[in-house]
Amino acid sequence: MNKVVLKQLVVAVSLLVSSVTAMADMKIGFVNTDRVFREAPIALAAQKKLEKEFSGRDADLQKMAKQARDLQAQLEKDGLTMSDADKQRKERDLANLNRDYQRSVREFREDLNVRRNEELVKVQDKARKAIQAYGESEKYDVILEDVIYFSPKIDITDRIIRSLSQ
Repeated sequence: MNKVVLKQLVVAVSLLVSSVTAMADMKIGFVNTDRVFREAPIALAAQKKLEKEFSGRDADLQKMAKQARDLQAQLEKDGLTMSDADKQRKERDLANLNRDYQRSVREFREDLNVRRNEELVKVQDKARKAIQAYGESEKYDVILEDVIYFSPKIDITDRIIRSLSQ
């Protein structure tokens, strides 16, 4: 073997050994952010806030749906005995009610999604700050999320959830 190849081999082996040694000293953590966004007290509070905020509109939609069902049932039950004018008026009322209901449901879902995203951003910001603060205070070299596999011994999710409840 010539001296150049031998020198390159020695350099490669020494780089490999130093990399493995450096990696052995690294402190790595993993946070399951999905769990944090589901279980952390701030996430649960945001969910309750949204439920409270939208419960009135949801009740209105339920009432509107019941009106439409009742009107449909009345048409099916009494449709044969109604005058043509009454039947047409009730069918028009039902069509208008269904159209208004569909529009209201769309608006409700859009508004709910916008507010849910606003609240999620707040939760994400607080969670990121908590993860960063925890990593700095506990001297982690890297904290990962969204990985294919992790060992439970590096999972710090519960600690992050606890820190968010303080």
